[in-house]
Amino acid sequence: MQLDRISRNILSILQQEARITNQELADRVGLSPSSCLNRVRKLEQEGLIGPYLSQLNLSALCRSVTVIATVRLKDQSTDAFRAFQQATQQHPEVVECYTVSGSFDIFLRIVAPDMTRYNEINDQLLDVLPGMVNISSHVVLTTVKPFRGYPLEALLED
Repeated sequence: MQLDRISRNILSILQQEARITNQELADRVGLSPSSCLNRVRKLEQEGLIGPYLSQLNLSALCRSVTVIATVRLKDQSTDAFRAFQQATQQHPEVVECYTVSGSFDIFLRIVAPDMTRYNEINDQLLDVLPGMVNISSHVVLTTVKPFRGYPLEALLED
């Protein structure tokens, strides 16, 4: 799908202000409300927008610990990767999982209620491939720059 300036503006605004009204969005991008809504629906149908999520203030909501875990697999087979990746799906506390290049194979972000629960998850992930998994845990102390959207202006250059 080709993205013109208006569609790019719609994407930029929606990623920062997902609850904006269609009327306000239309005003800001210079379209009628019906044209704007049609564009948003087309962007959704093309899979460029969605799912819609709310960013929660977790520290105000509850106690939690966030751990960035780097994983090395001694077995580099497709089956080993698949088994480990499927195991991460069994834990809702694993909120992100990336297969990466470099000195480790998998990057996880885990948000647990406490270190006891994190240790349980860690042990269960180690047991997926006994003796074949090395997990390094890095407890997040402070979030300096939380994710607030993609730099679309830089990524969607003409």
